[in-house]
Amino acid sequence: MIVDLRSDTVTKPTAGMLEAMFNAKIGDDVFGEDESVNELEQKAAAMFGMEAGIFCPSGTMTNQIAIKCFTQPLDELIADQTAHIYRYEGGGIAFNSAVSTRLLNGYRGIITPEMIEPEINAENVHYPRTSLVVLENTVNKGGGSCYSLEQIKPVAALCRRKGLKLHLDGARIFNALIHTGDKAIDYGKYFDGISVCLSKGLGAPVGSVFLSDHDTIKYARRVRKVLGGGMRQAGFLAAAGSYALDHHVERLKIDHAHAQILAGELSKCRQVSSVLTPETNLILFDTVEPANAFLQKLAEKGIKANATDTHRIRFVLHLDVHPEQVEYVSGVLKSFS
Repeated sequence: MIVDLRSDTVTKPTAGMLEAMFNAKIGDDVFGEDESVNELEQKAAAMFGMEAGIFCPSGTMTNQIAIKCFTQPLDELIADQTAHIYRYEGGGIAFNSAVSTRLLNGYRGIITPEMIEPEINAENVHYPRTSLVVLENTVNKGGGSCYSLEQIKPVAALCRRKGLKLHLDGARIFNALIHTGDKAIDYGKYFDGISVCLSKGLGAPVGSVFLSDHDTIKYARRVRKVLGGGMRQAGFLAAAGSYALDHHVERLKIDHAHAQILAGELSKCRQVSSVLTPETNLILFDTVEPANAFLQKLAEKGIKANATDTHRIRFVLHLDVHPEQVEYVSGVLKSFS
């Protein structure tokens, strides 16, 4: 048996999703004529209480477009030191936007107004102008940790008081919503921009949507063009995203339940020194031996996973991991003890 726990990006389209893709109404999206892309953008914007959206190939592109829209060269943004926009987007903040980054040390990637406010630069020619705060939900390096709306509200209030924009890297936003019970539509009250990834827990093959107001999205289309993100007949991909939004959100509860089961087994495993309690579909755990040695043992049993540090491994649960596979992995972990 092969069980792939490397990422929720490894999923294959379901039968229903493939049918939706096959029947997509397409046109040239750069001309605004792809019906399926337009439908997805409108659907996602309405879900999150935002005015408009733009479909892009990746979450990296939607985040980088957002930063470009909300900053000017010589500005500075504030984010947690684990943030995907900083660690995993190839230095795009500096390259694409000529913006510096002020990093904070949040708890499992969660930052608060009390952490942010002292790091907002005063108006001074010696300092970059602080213009943007970026939150990530869920936090990848935090083991799928979540912001609730009650945590987001005071951050948004601080940003408004200080004249800063607030962007959400919503890489796994629906996992967060399932965990907290918050409503997607309420997010539009607090964020200037939201990136919604469709190709992780929701199981679409490609794509993310950047949501904001009409004027920002108009400019975002210009930035997307410069970055090479105009995809022409992209409706086949957009149809998969729409299907995912309609059919794959509630089922995320299954992935969360599977994560709890495996975290329980890991906590009993003598070769595991600690487990970060999962809130959603990600499990981070530390190994007694080097992570690569433990990964080799897993690989010999047909289990794929990734190391995130010399002694840390990540398991990611997703729609292509079924109950019998969770049972199999549990059995393997028991055998290690």
